[in-house]
Amino acid sequence: MNYYKESDNMNEIDKSYEEVTFDKLYDTVASYITKSSELDTITKAYKYAAKRHEGKKRLSGEDYISHPVNVAYILTDLNVDYVTISAALLHETINHGGSTYEDIKNEFGSEIAGIVECISKINKLTLSDDKEASAINLRKVLVGLSEDVRVLFIKLADRLHNMRTIWALDPEAQKQKANETISVLIPIAHRLGINSIKSELEDLSLRYTKPDVYNDILEKLNDSRETLNEELDEMKQTLATLLSEQGISFYIKARVKSVHSIYEKMAKGKKWNEIYDILALRIIVDKVSDCYLAIGLIHSKFRPIPKRFKDYIAMPKENMYQSLHTSIFGIGGYVYEVQIRTHEMDEIAEKGIASHWSYKEHTAGGVQNVFEQKLELFRNLIEQHGESLADSEISKEISNEALGSMIYCFTPKGDVVELPADATPVDFAYRIHSKVGDTTVGAIVNDVMVPLDHKLQDGDIVSIKTSNSGTPSKEWLNFVKTSQAKNKIKSYFSKQDREEYIKKGTVLLEREIRKRKLSISEVLNQDNINKICKDLKLDNLDDIYLSIGSLRFTPTYILNIIYQDKKDVQDILLERVGNRKKQNETDYKSDIIVSGFGDIKVSIAKCCKPIKGDDIVGYITKGEGITIHKSDCKNVSNTERLIDVSWNVNTTSEYYTDLVIRTVSGKNYLLDIISLASTKDIYIDSFNTKEEQIETVYKITVKISSVDKLNGFINALQKLKFVKDVERVNN
Repeated sequence: MNYYKESDNMNEIDKSYEEVTFDKLYDTVASYITKSSELDTITKAYKYAAKRHEGKKRLSGEDYISHPVNVAYILTDLNVDYVTISAALLHETINHGGSTYEDIKNEFGSEIAGIVECISKINKLTLSDDKEASAINLRKVLVGLSEDVRVLFIKLADRLHNMRTIWALDPEAQKQKANETISVLIPIAHRLGINSIKSELEDLSLRYTKPDVYNDILEKLNDSRETLNEELDEMKQTLATLLSEQGISFYIKARVKSVHSIYEKMAKGKKWNEIYDILALRIIVDKVSDCYLAIGLIHSKFRPIPKRFKDYIAMPKENMYQSLHTSIFGIGGYVYEVQIRTHEMDEIAEKGIASHWSYKEHTAGGVQNVFEQKLELFRNLIEQHGESLADSEISKEISNEALGSMIYCFTPKGDVVELPADATPVDFAYRIHSKVGDTTVGAIVNDVMVPLDHKLQDGDIVSIKTSNSGTPSKEWLNFVKTSQAKNKIKSYFSKQDREEYIKKGTVLLEREIRKRKLSISEVLNQDNINKICKDLKLDNLDDIYLSIGSLRFTPTYILNIIYQDKKDVQDILLERVGNRKKQNETDYKSDIIVSGFGDIKVSIAKCCKPIKGDDIVGYITKGEGITIHKSDCKNVSNTERLIDVSWNVNTTSEYYTDLVIRTVSGKNYLLDIISLASTKDIYIDSFNTKEEQIETVYKITVKISSVDKLNGFINALQKLKFVKDVERVNN
């Protein structure tokens, strides 16, 4: 059921695509979905979509309904369930058909409606080949894509059909869409193992990003068409005879490698006449034992190329890919790449995760497998790093671990460890166990001692040397590639830093207590500790020491909570500013104007996070300058330390502030919130989601220029029907 045929000859290298009708789609679906109620739902979805798109045309000239029909047809090659087919037919009805989620839910139920709504939201977001924009939008897209694996299928099929008809766009738009496909969608297809879609997207993207290169390779292939077809036919016949004589049941697929795969070889510096392995054969057999029998027969007949044999049956890739790979010198002096696998292995290789989301398995309850674990990687990268990583870092993490090229290394016992390209022994160690990583002192790769920043290669056998006295090094952060290793190393040093800060804070606070000729035990009695913790929102005495050691608060500030010492505010200010000159507002370059003083250290309070337009005050901290608070912040109760400040109207800086958004329960509305922020040109820096029994609570941190703009965003949020309440967090 491939949309375009995999041919044994070269006549179809430059593919033309068949636009299918609903009748053909229905017949294909009915070949594996047999329940009449499910087929009726598919027909109903088609009629609903056709009515919504009636009278509309695509840029390519076809009726608009042809697009969802063809998207659904592409998905039949993956044997997806009726819900996915129905959602594919409906996937444009919200954005381009005037329907709402409620409309679709009432007609088709919440499962189909949820998938359609998710696709609609994602399609509103702009993917971009621009690095900065892509870094921001990649996170937003993946948040949506990881909600339901079937959304991934539809998005990939949607892009494939759009790429097939991309000729209708102007050259600039063609290139942009192709670059989007390369940077975001092809890697997703790759990581999910859906090679049937990935390969075609690669060729189409190359065709529109590098048309001269694409056409040059295509022309060379066409010039060699007759010879290559003859060699393939003869090689197929020879192998067929060889296998038949041993009673092996088999099926052989022969092909010339794709334009894109040849381009990749040329991009590495090879010239056309230096590329020998452009002919590929895939042998499909019934049993695993036949795979090994076949490889033995082929190697006895044709000379294999050293180091090109791979046994992914005995040692599967982590994405469950299994096959025997070899390259041989075959008929006509050509190098042939040969893959041998069973029918089940071939289905996994072509359909990836979709082979475990087939109609039969899904209706029987589905299976939990490593592919679902891979989807969790999307969520974990986003949720775990949402607040701690910049967008560009998130993009890099996802690209490396969820979307990028992978290598497969082995433990001395033969266990497979999947890692991103250029990973190091330290990454390998943390993949084994965090304790192994923390105590790593050396590594042996293929029986050779290597430095810890050594870049591992596919197939390396890695042995990690540990020591009870071994500890991580901050230098490791300069070369490790996996987020797992980075997080464990940072966690180790964060814990170490905490202990150091507590020790430092203890010394500083006790020194100040002794300086005042007070008793440490009397000052730090439980009542006083409770008072300090309550005022500063800390948990215990260690947290108090930590806040001092990390320079968040001074010992004087802590003691003043207990004793409310009154020191003259002018003395405090003059200790900080010395004899610095006065300055007029028009000369002052900071965002904050401090009454009567310039060139003074000013910081924005993290507790209330004021933004331009808020009423503000300055709070003087001895030795640390002035912190700007909202005037109603409860952390500025000591009025003796306050000083007049104002916003500088001549600056346009943006500031961080927090919102709490409460929505009705039962659905994830995060993508709606992100989409709205995007339309308002508001940057969401981080977010947390908490599911409660009667509602869902989203805490988001936004970067924004003024109170007016924030209020406009809040008003827009409150107009969303699923939003119960929006509140700015003041402390």
